[in-house]
Amino acid sequence: MHRAVNQMANTNLTNAKAVKNDEFYTQYYDIEREVEAYLDYNPDVFRGKTVLLPCDDPEWSNFTKYFAQNFERLGLKKLISTSYAINRKQERYGVQLSLFETEFETLSPKYDKRNTRSHGKIFVLDRDDNGDRRIDINDLKWDYLKGDGDFRSKEVTRLRDEADIIVTNPPFSLFREFFAWIVSAGKSFLMIGNINAITYKEIFPFVRKSKIWLGATGFMTDMVFGVPKGTAVKPSDRAKAERLGFKGDFTRLGNSCWFTNLDHGRRHQPLELMTVEDSKRYSRHKQIAGHGYDRYDNYSAIEVPFTDAIPSDYYGVMGVPITFLDKHCLEQFEIVGATESEGRGFSEGLWHEESGVSQPLINGNRVYKRIFIRKKQ
Repeated sequence: MHRAVNQMANTNLTNAKAVKNDEFYTQYYDIEREVEAYLDYNPDVFRGKTVLLPCDDPEWSNFTKYFAQNFERLGLKKLISTSYAINRKQERYGVQLSLFETEFETLSPKYDKRNTRSHGKIFVLDRDDNGDRRIDINDLKWDYLKGDGDFRSKEVTRLRDEADIIVTNPPFSLFREFFAWIVSAGKSFLMIGNINAITYKEIFPFVRKSKIWLGATGFMTDMVFGVPKGTAVKPSDRAKAERLGFKGDFTRLGNSCWFTNLDHGRRHQPLELMTVEDSKRYSRHKQIAGHGYDRYDNYSAIEVPFTDAIPSDYYGVMGVPITFLDKHCLEQFEIVGATESEGRGFSEGLWHEESGVSQPLINGNRVYKRIFIRKKQ
């Protein structure tokens, strides 16, 4: 009996540690840098809009801080933030009640010791509430939600339906479900995810049809995230965060990126490329210089292992790294397929069934995940 209890406790601890690594707090600068790119392209992109920030922690969230502080400059109609209940956060992430949160709530006449642990909260900003003739973070009003704040609940779903644009950093483990929750309502959005989500079977069709794309922040740009106390962080990621000026409970996620359906200028900037012949002569990549481009054994396309090595004068199908999407110019290339993350072959029917393999081959060797593109005429 004791052994069974101990095994259960160890399992729960392992699950808690795994879940805790699903919670990452976005830095203010990264939000500002990304949003400003959309404003540069279209200064009115947020004007007159209701913005929802679900899966958030409004008391300390940088998403809430940025949009509240820039409410008037963005021209927002309304800002709504929701958070999980304390019990739900502790269960899912192992997060402890912060001192700021305690002070914030206990000073309010709405504070209820029981509700604050079992109910999520909603913060709303839509007018000058304190009479200082401006609308900013000091005018945020809060109340308890009826439930625990799960984005899938009916009350948060109603807020989704009210909103024009949804902005957040959802739990990575729920990315597919959160994505479906947004697109099923036909909403504009800006959210952070893992770059490997590009080739998920639930998401890639939207990428291929240019219904969603990567955000304006370059994929190779370092993004640092805060993490709950006690989260296991790789020493190399912690060191990277520290070199960028973040000490303590921070990590650097090299595979994170922004997903959106809001337009920005980077997706209209064509790549400057060399011809096939010039690439053979002058490419800085030894796989191509003096050799050219390999062809796949099992698919009619050439292998282009680096985005800057895409030939400017080739009009057939090319397999490129998924990081190509960071520099994809809508007017320059069309996306025709991808290898699926689940390892079941080429998306959109591009896999040759007779080959019996789930990844493209070159001389019998498997090639890593690829996006398949074709140059537009």
